[in-house]
Amino acid sequence: MTAETSQTLDRGVQVLKLLADSERGLTVTELAGRLGVNRTVVYRLLATLEQHGLVRRDIGGRARVGLGVLRLAHRVHPLLREAALPALRSLAEDLGATAHLTLVDGNDALVVAVVEPSWTDFHVAYRTGLRHQLDENAAGRAILAARALPYGARPEPPFVASGAEERSGACGAAAALLGLSGIEGCVGVVMLGGMVPERVGPRVVEAAADVAEALR
Repeated sequence: MTAETSQTLDRGVQVLKLLADSERGLTVTELAGRLGVNRTVVYRLLATLEQHGLVRRDIGGRARVGLGVLRLAHRVHPLLREAALPALRSLAEDLGATAHLTLVDGNDALVVAVVEPSWTDFHVAYRTGLRHQLDENAAGRAILAARALPYGARPEPPFVASGAEERSGACGAAAALLGLSGIEGCVGVVMLGGMVPERVGPRVVEAAADVAEALR
């Protein structure tokens, strides 16, 4: 039996999704057309969402996602970390390398979870909260590789490896998370050495698939 739902709440969520997908924002008329409702309904929805800081309207009257959404988003990271930790822990222990979950945040890549191996004498330290540009290392480039996949394709996650950086002496490897709505990211490892061993690739791809499944 289908669970009973709230039509008003459903429409409010649809408004947020439409605004999140629009760079320029949307007018009341545009929202009404996309929702298939009259303008009065949209005005009420926007007024309610504005009261909670989830929507704002600019001088021209176009509605956009409000800063209140960011406060909600910050609460999501602990849930993502919890779901990803088993696969990250297994990856770190298997490879003796520091494993991480990295997500897209705005125009940057943001490290939201890190697991270090327990049995190694030396390993790379990697900090939760670290930000970097998407083209800066293997993690970001794995995400960019996923963006280049044909729409609707369901291949294995793109795997990207990078040699040792001059600054840190560490190399890295990452595979993108695929099939997740509203989440862009990757699972990766950083390790000491000049090159990523061949066995790392399949294991990182497997871990990325496991994390994506845990987040669905």
